[in-house]
Amino acid sequence: MSVIKIIANYLLATLYLVFSLNFFFNFLPMPPLEGDAGTFIELLAVTGFMAAVKVIELVLSLMLIVGFRRPLAYVLLAPISVNIFFFDVFISGAPAAGLVVLALNLFLLIANIGSYRGIWKKK
Repeated sequence: MSVIKIIANYLLATLYLVFSLNFFFNFLPMPPLEGDAGTFIELLAVTGFMAAVKVIELVLSLMLIVGFRRPLAYVLLAPISVNIFFFDVFISGAPAAGLVVLALNLFLLIANIGSYRGIWKKK
């Protein structure tokens, strides 16, 4: 793996690891969300949907850190990254963190495009 891919991999893994653990242990103070963003996140938390997503994020970030089936982890993180980006754009109106996560995930998917050859192969 090239140095840029290694840095991107561990940066993406760290972002998902820290924020998934923060959901369960609340060690980073998060400002309260207001308006539509607060309502949306509250609904996700109350239904248990957010906890399920955070468990998936935690498992996939650990896969990236230990190097277990990284291309699979990138594919499984892609819809989560897109949803974070969409939340930032359409609900909170500030695509900062979502753009970073999506860009890292897309870069790593493209950088590992050879691993997905079987998906595109015609039988």
